[in-house]
Amino acid sequence: MLENVIENSDFSLMMQRNIEELVLHFFEKEQNFGILCRIEDASFEPTLPQSINAEFRPLTLFFLAGYTFETARIEEDCLVFEAGFGAENFGSLVSVPLLSIMQVIVDETPVLINLSTYKKIQKVEKTADKNGVKNSMASFLSNPENSKFIKK
Repeated sequence: MLENVIENSDFSLMMQRNIEELVLHFFEKEQNFGILCRIEDASFEPTLPQSINAEFRPLTLFFLAGYTFETARIEEDCLVFEAGFGAENFGSLVSVPLLSIMQVIVDETPVLINLSTYKKIQKVEKTADKNGVKNSMASFLSNPENSKFIKK
């Protein structure tokens, strides 16, 4: 079934590599291109005013040409570029995860279509609680062989 393919982590990694290689190829050849991406996954620094943000559709097209193309790069599995938005040309640094790029477009023609399902992985920070440290130390000390590691 199609779900088994598009939700597969190996397939997603392959698509991510394909997107990255194609974008790097276009950078090398100085070929302008567009990306159709899931706007919910994109981030803007500084944050865009709500009046501009409200204009975006769930799938949004960014065209990388001129200054935007010149500033574009790949960082930490994201396509990053500077762009101006709205009538005021409000400047912002845009970061789009490679896997949230649904299409790469040249001259109104899709040259890559990404069907993989992008899942943002959130890192969970682990903190040691006091009981866990006590239990760990008790386990360590319960073994007589470990006494040689303790300074007296």
